[in-house]
Amino acid sequence: MINYLALFAALLVSCVSAYYSIVGLTAIFASQFWPIVIMGSVLEFGKLVTASWLYRNWKITPILMKIYLTFAVCILMFITSMGTFGFLSKAHIDQSLVINTGKKDEVAIIQQKIDFEKESNEDLNKQISQIDAALNKLTEKGQASSSLKAADQQRKTRDELIRKKEEHVKNISKLTSERIKYDSEVKKLEAEVGPIKYIASLIYEKSDNDQLEKAVRFVILMLVIVFDPLAVVLMIAANHGILTNKQLTRRPGVFRIDSEKVFDINE
Repeated sequence: MINYLALFAALLVSCVSAYYSIVGLTAIFASQFWPIVIMGSVLEFGKLVTASWLYRNWKITPILMKIYLTFAVCILMFITSMGTFGFLSKAHIDQSLVINTGKKDEVAIIQQKIDFEKESNEDLNKQISQIDAALNKLTEKGQASSSLKAADQQRKTRDELIRKKEEHVKNISKLTSERIKYDSEVKKLEAEVGPIKYIASLIYEKSDNDQLEKAVRFVILMLVIVFDPLAVVLMIAANHGILTNKQLTRRPGVFRIDSEKVFDINE
């Protein structure tokens, strides 16, 4: 049973590894998506079949064929690992771009708009203060008709400035809400890379950007090292176990290893 579980695990790991590898290779050769998918799928299948065939026929395989097939399996493992590395690296880069150039850029743009609204509001406050000072001077001059007309015009101008100021305040409030929303999204994205920061701190005793990138590459390399090689070794282990079980037969009182050696288990 364990041998068939090993075979199933080998096929499962190989399928996942092949998927990551093919996606990574299509990112490298983006102009030929389907040809890369077909090529990667066929090569992955051929790699597993070659590893199984080579293990089962190792003793009878000619030396040149044995060398070539072994070399081919190793190269295909390297290609699959390279594609997996590309896939995982692209996933990390995409996440970094979203954090550093996506949401953060939105936050920066909104902040610029808020700053502009605040500057406009300050200009309006200065104009309102100047009008208030002018109205005070007109009031001090008395009730002359010219003074009343000038004061009335100043009040209308002041009311218009007040309305503009209220619009700027509303815009600032709206933009601030948007900025808070984007800030929250940025913090969530940064929280997603929190575990790798702990790994960077554990390995390098720092968690700045350079050490963070090194930690990410270290984790990706660890995954690549065990991913596809594990599938191939599990496939060989499953073949070994299945072949061994077929060679071993049991009869009452007799334990048969092969056709030449027979042992009595009652002895």
